[in-house]
Amino acid sequence: MLRLAYFADDFTGATDALESLANSGLRTRLFLRVPTAADCQGLDAIGVAGLTRSLAPDAMERELRPAFQSLRELSPRHVHYKVCSTFDSSPNVGNIGRAIEIGAEVFERGVVPVLVAAPALGRYCAFGNLFARFGIGSSGAIHRLDRHPSISRHPVTPMTEADLRVHLSRQTKLSIGLLDFRGLEQDAASAFVALQETGDRIILIDGLNDGHLLRAGTLLDSLPGPTRYIVGSSGVGTALCSHWAKQGTLTAPVEYSSADSGSPLLVVSGSCSVVTAGQIDWAQENGFEVISVEPEHPDGPDALAKVCGSLRKGRHVIACTHRAYSGTSAPAERIGAALGRLARAAIGATGACRVVVAGGDTSSYAARALGIESLEMVAPLVPGAPLCRARAPGSPVDGLIVNFKGGQVGAPGYFAQAAGGPVSNPSQPVLRSTQALRSLH
Repeated sequence: MLRLAYFADDFTGATDALESLANSGLRTRLFLRVPTAADCQGLDAIGVAGLTRSLAPDAMERELRPAFQSLRELSPRHVHYKVCSTFDSSPNVGNIGRAIEIGAEVFERGVVPVLVAAPALGRYCAFGNLFARFGIGSSGAIHRLDRHPSISRHPVTPMTEADLRVHLSRQTKLSIGLLDFRGLEQDAASAFVALQETGDRIILIDGLNDGHLLRAGTLLDSLPGPTRYIVGSSGVGTALCSHWAKQGTLTAPVEYSSADSGSPLLVVSGSCSVVTAGQIDWAQENGFEVISVEPEHPDGPDALAKVCGSLRKGRHVIACTHRAYSGTSAPAERIGAALGRLARAAIGATGACRVVVAGGDTSSYAARALGIESLEMVAPLVPGAPLCRARAPGSPVDGLIVNFKGGQVGAPGYFAQAAGGPVSNPSQPVLRSTQALRSLH
């Protein structure tokens, strides 16, 4: 029996959840479609990378309802609708409230718990208000969400409200209660029942530390029903695995060996995050070739020729749209798919052996254009963005190391980390390592 099946609202979030589960010792694989029962053989958990973060409510329902129905047929103990740990959404795009309603109907749940806190990623929820570090995996300052220098300025779903109950109330008419950290620390089960008895259909759960996640995981696993439906960040998987580990029902966490460097590295970025922009600037100053591509046509022949030319010289390359972004450019679907086509063509033409896709809204479309069917984690990189090996039959990406990075992930030198080490001389081409090529193909 599957312990957990999750449906992620985008690809970068899907790999974040993959990492948290794999690191806890669950045998996990991430798919781009709901897998069959045969696909799940030998696995403890499965994930599905969706597109709903960038969709309108009606389009979300067309994707979610049949996916949830198929997941229900797999009979997992828990189904988790995985959202970004910054909860960025709106009534018109990526509506989390509508996802809660659909899941509650399909899985016949009277109450849906929501857990957004993910302390390992610098995400903390106190009295229903969400706080986030500037740059996951960095030493950046922690900001209340509506004052966060990046998340509050998201070009599509800016988070101008830190109180998640207020934010979510704009997306659903269901009553929303709060299990704050005081109730969590005292008697979480009784506090949850009390909220349920008042008629609350959604119960938001606070979290500030690993102890809170353990308590939340114990509560979630105790809920009745053959399949429990939970909404939240990768903190949901962390919470459940903490509980299972305390029970002694998990295998030992996986120990990964460090992955060899992949030269040259190709990065395609549709991210508009100031965090990613800073990382691209850092990379350019430290030896990467940065090629600005038009958001309307990022896979045009001129862009492909420039990317391939630099890769053939052994240079790490970043093809990015943000420097040409006007605020009225193409939607995420068009940008992401075009960046995926650009990367696929460049890898096929040059043999580049490692690729990074940056940008939460565009990543799901890029992954599909790359021809990826599923992923398994092979090594950690920074929290929330592991190195994975792609299964992509018929695509030049098949068997390669890929990395999907959300806009808020990483310190300034992130892309050098993804390449396997620092680059300090812009005039010096990056040399291919025979050992790295052998290990990555």
